[in-house]
Amino acid sequence: MFGVSSLVRQCDGVSRRTILQAGGLGLFGLSLPSLLRAEAASKSGSKPMNCILLFTAGGMSNIDTFDMKPDAPVEYRGEFAPISSNVPGTQVCEHLPRMAQAMDKVCMIKSIVHGESGDHTAAMHYMLTGYPQRPDPTGQPIGSTIYPAFGSVIAKELGWRNNLPPNVLIGGKMSYVGAGYLSSKYDPLPIKSDPNAKDFSVEDVSIPNEVGFDRTMRRRRMLDRLDGWQRQVESAMKSPNANATAGGAVLDRSEFYRQAFDLITSPTAKKAFDLQSEPDAVRDRYGRTREGQATLLARRLVESGVRFVTVGFNGWDTHVKNFISLKQPLLPTLDQAWSALLEDLSQRGMLDSTLVICAGEFGRTPGVNGGAGRDHYAPCNAVGFSGAGTAMGHTVGKTDSKCASVVGQNNSTLDYAATIYRLLGIDDSQEYRTEDGRPVLINAGGKPMAGVIG
Repeated sequence: MFGVSSLVRQCDGVSRRTILQAGGLGLFGLSLPSLLRAEAASKSGSKPMNCILLFTAGGMSNIDTFDMKPDAPVEYRGEFAPISSNVPGTQVCEHLPRMAQAMDKVCMIKSIVHGESGDHTAAMHYMLTGYPQRPDPTGQPIGSTIYPAFGSVIAKELGWRNNLPPNVLIGGKMSYVGAGYLSSKYDPLPIKSDPNAKDFSVEDVSIPNEVGFDRTMRRRRMLDRLDGWQRQVESAMKSPNANATAGGAVLDRSEFYRQAFDLITSPTAKKAFDLQSEPDAVRDRYGRTREGQATLLARRLVESGVRFVTVGFNGWDTHVKNFISLKQPLLPTLDQAWSALLEDLSQRGMLDSTLVICAGEFGRTPGVNGGAGRDHYAPCNAVGFSGAGTAMGHTVGKTDSKCASVVGQNNSTLDYAATIYRLLGIDDSQEYRTEDGRPVLINAGGKPMAGVIG
């Protein structure tokens, strides 16, 4: 059995269950058909890049990981020591030994700057869409546009493949991971259950026990009988007096339900979510943690046809006990999962066609606070890009001696977004339309970051 939480809250406060049920409760006892409307955006014949985004929700400390300052005063440099990596001249934290041997597969970017150090939700909007956002203290925006996250743009541009949704979110406590002003059909399919649990399952990707296969097949036959009625409706819609909008909705519904049937009976979907089929050695390599197994699941999904997978790594908001939290469990968990993913993709010949990003909403302050922690800090960050034509083994940008500001090349989050879209083959000069018909560019003026694309 497979389990997906249907209670994930989107940035507008509406639950995914509400959104999906609004499209009509399942002919198959499911809430999938509304989500399946995303298939209408599919573009055939293209072979685009894929993307796995490892998002360190809360904000990873750059100065304690990939931008260490061992010569700075102790109140800046902190408790950890750097170690050499497999790239000459590149050092990483001593608690990232596996990533130290994988830096030849990473383009480490230190030039990204944005202006939101105070609020997680606003900072996430910067780093998940490229655009600024100004929400109120409750996290709900006032009179401003919510832009689509990268995965939602990919969903709109590239659509479904192999009966699998284009955009999937695995865990994580993140805001603005949805489609924003685009239709909710481009929201990610959320997987909230723990992939490391023995009873891991994903609802809505198999036939519910209470429905059963035989009952599902009867409903499929009912759908076939309704096709005759639909053809009559289609003929009626050709009348000059017909309501074309209403007719279009009726005509689409059958296809969406048919796709729901295809998904819940799809061997490809069942196989993609079946972590139990992975050898124990592979599962161990990723780490027997929620994040480790979620990262392995992301690889399986991309391999099967999903185009964009976001994996949430929680707990990085280290205002207190920063070094204790990083030492265990944060850094070992990320070290194992991220390095395993890069190694696995490389061995499978998938790294050339898969962009791997490791990013958070901001970095942490260069100075250690009174609680032995570090606070939010957007002027400096460390973001890793791998695969898909990136200049792996290189570092782009640098910071000053205390990791307080970027020196030289300085990039906005729109530049960051432009780089992602360029690597994934998306024309970000296109205009979309908001719900009220206002034209909005996918990316307003961002340019790919110099030195990132190989």
